[in-house]
This record gives sequence, structure tokens and C-alpha cells, in this order.
Amino acid sequence: MATDSWALAVDEQEAAAESLSTLQLKEEKAKPDANGAVPKADDNVERTEDEEKEDRAAQSLLNKLIRSNLVDTTNQVEVLQRDPNSPLYSVKSFEELHLKPQLLQGVYAMGFNRPSKIQENALPMMLAEPSPQNLIAQSQSGTGKTAAFVLAMLSRVEPGNKYPQCLCLSPTYELALQTGKVIEQMGKFYPELKLAYAVRGNKLERGQKISEQIVIGTPGTVLDWCSKLKFIDPKKIKVFVLDEADVMIATQGHQDQSIRIQRMLPRDCQMLLFSATFEDSVWKFAQKVVPDPNIIKLKREEETLDTIKQYYVLCNSRDEKFRALCNIYGAITIAQAMVFCHTRKTAGWLAAELSKEGHQVALLSGEMMVEQRAAVIERFREGKEKVLVTTNVCARGIDVEQVSVVINFDLPVDKDGNPDNETYLHRIGRTGRFGKRGLAINMVDSKHSMNILNRIQEHFSKKINKLDTDDLDEIEKITN
Repeated sequence: MATDSWALAVDEQEAAAESLSTLQLKEEKAKPDANGAVPKADDNVERTEDEEKEDRAAQSLLNKLIRSNLVDTTNQVEVLQRDPNSPLYSVKSFEELHLKPQLLQGVYAMGFNRPSKIQENALPMMLAEPSPQNLIAQSQSGTGKTAAFVLAMLSRVEPGNKYPQCLCLSPTYELALQTGKVIEQMGKFYPELKLAYAVRGNKLERGQKISEQIVIGTPGTVLDWCSKLKFIDPKKIKVFVLDEADVMIATQGHQDQSIRIQRMLPRDCQMLLFSATFEDSVWKFAQKVVPDPNIIKLKREEETLDTIKQYYVLCNSRDEKFRALCNIYGAITIAQAMVFCHTRKTAGWLAAELSKEGHQVALLSGEMMVEQRAAVIERFREGKEKVLVTTNVCARGIDVEQVSVVINFDLPVDKDGNPDNETYLHRIGRTGRFGKRGLAINMVDSKHSMNILNRIQEHFSKKINKLDTDDLDEIEKITN
């Protein structure tokens, strides 16, 4: 598959497009004091994790970068058909879909041996002949959504027709590139098939028409190419894909731009919308964009505390919390551990102190670029570091089989100082996975944090037992 137009423009795009720094959380510039002096970063009040909470686009990109395999889920698929009387088909192999030979070759070249749970149900609807059906699909990251809609686009394209026939919207430049990679890989046995990226920085001459059959881009640029600049004839589009809908509507303007693009398309254009989550705002948006849809939902993995032993340790200061942590490490064998802190500053301090004690430590926090985070996670997953110190940035999306202990150096609270029960569940849920028993230890250093802990206990109806970290025998018992 050729992408000549992209190759020619890549330098210009990289210079002008929204770089990965747009996905990274920027430090606020310090304001001068009364004497005009600018305080150093360390003089500023610690930024809470709520302030630095990464945006959805960064989390989505991070998931794509760190995930090497599809999630092998046993979750139930819920299918709501537009016509409840029509038969419900699902497939167990790609051969059943009667794909073109080049496309089947591309699927196998990507390492797909059989359809994922979401693909089993979505692909027969999307590829139905003579009239492919509209679809709204929701499932967690890593379940094969991108490959499903790429397969749908490649199935409908006529390579001999040198104009755009499939249009895919992504919320950011970086996510568009990730989808583009899948299109290139799956379409590599179609040498005549070309892909154009409608992203800021890919400048074309006015009046020029695009010959590439698939266009992927961000809503603002795609809208310009369709309406103002007339690079694309929207009336010739056969398949319209709106990817990462939950990320899309979190960006101001993208929702309206997407709806305006959709309204330019022909009535018989196939509309496909994909989202990792399905809150009310996403559902309302989906209904505006996709008429008469079939709906597929993959129920999320239920996280449970049933396989996790929970303890708390009473301390009076940050230093005492650190000593307690060292005592735990001195008494029990820990394959790998994740330690969660409330702020970047605490995380940085703790990682440095643990390193001084001889531990192999990795540090993950919000000011890192997404690619840097992915590299840190990959090293931890490979076992090159045994302790991962992090803020909430990686409370989700990371499955590391060897993690046997999660330590809440700081308990999770929301911006109002109340217990963040969902984050607590995601944090300690890292350790009770893959059918193994896990261990979670919470550091409590004030009346306020004891109150938070009590409220977490009440919420989950699970007792959290006290642990005396000065008693080595007692620490050893918790692993039995």
C-alpha cells in the first residue's frame, strides 16, 4: 500500500501539527512574586494529581502504544439490532466473511488468527451485502475495534477509483497516525491503494483534488477539506468512521465539526462509530451521527477485591511511611510492586529514596510525554525494574502479571478531598489479576486519611486490617 503524499509532506506535518506535547501535561508557569522574582518549581505548592489528570486522548494513545496483543476477554457481548426480526449472525473465522484474497492476506499478516469478541459480531453487520449496516460499538481498549473498522473500509474501497471513498475521523493527529499504521499494515497487499492524512500541517494547493481512496484526519481539517477547500467530494464517500467518540466529544469543537461533516455525506453512506466508554454524552452524540444503527456493547471487565488482601499502616510522617515501606520489603519477597502517590513531587522524592536503598525503581508521572511513559511501562513489564512509583497517570490500562503488591503511599481522594473509590479499585485491582491472590497496603498518616480509609472500607464492605510494620513476624504472616 502506498502513502506517497504523506511521505512527501511528513517533515512539514511534524513541524506544524499538534505534537505529542499537546497530549502531555504542561507545567504552569510560575508567576512573579511582589518583588518581581519568579519562584523555583520546588517553591510552588505541590500540584495535586487532580490538576495534572491526563486527558483522554493521552490515555488512549498510551493504551495503543503499550498493548502488544488484543485483550482476550470472556465478557458478554450485548447486541441490539436495528431490525429485531432479522437473523443475528456472528463469525468464528475470517474465512466466513468471504473477504478479497489480498485483504485476508493482510489480516493474517497482522497476526490475527481469529476474530475477537467484538469482531465476531460487528464484522457480519459491517460487511453485510448488498447493504452494509450502520453500527455503534462500545468496548474497552484493546478489543479489536480499530482492526474491525479498517477491515470494513478496505472491503468497500474500489482501488481503481482515484478519489476518496472512505473517511475516518480521529480526535488527534497522533491517534490518526496510529489508525493509519493499521490501515497500511492490513492494506499492504493492495499496492494501488493509497492513504491521505487530513491533519493540520499537511498543506495542499487550492483547487487540488485528492486521489487517495482513504482519508483519515482530525475533524477541523477534514471539514475544511470537504467544504472550504473542496479537496474531498463528500458525496462520493461510501464509509464514514468516527473513532474514539468519547475522546472526540471531550475536545471543544470536535463534536460540532463531526456532525457538520456527517451532514454532507450521501444517505447511503455507511456510518460507523466506536467508543471505549458509553456515558450519556457519548450516546447522545452517537445518535446524532449514526442513523438507524445496530448497537454492540462489550461489557467491561468487572474488577473485584475478592482476591486481594488489604491492610493499612499507621504512620506520623512521610519519612515514617518510607521506613514502613522499607520494612515491608525487608520482610517479604515481592516480585514487582506499584506504589501510588498523590503528587509528582512525592513520587519523585520516593523514587529517589528507594533507589538509594538499592531498589530498581521506575518513575511514571504526568509531565512525561506519552511515548516516554510507554517506554517506562514496557521496561517494567519486562522486569527490568521491580518497583513502579507513579501518580494516577497509570492507575488504568496496565496489566503486568508479576505485580504482587500495590502500595497506596497516599490514599486516592477527589478534588474535594473525599475518597475516590473508583480510583482505589483501579489501583489495587492491578494485583488480584490473572486468578492470583494480591496484596494491597495503605499508608495512613493523619486523622483525615484514617477517615478516608474508613469510608473506603464502608463503600466496598471489605475490612482493611491494621499491619504493624515494626513487627517482622507479623509482616511475614500476611503473605501466607
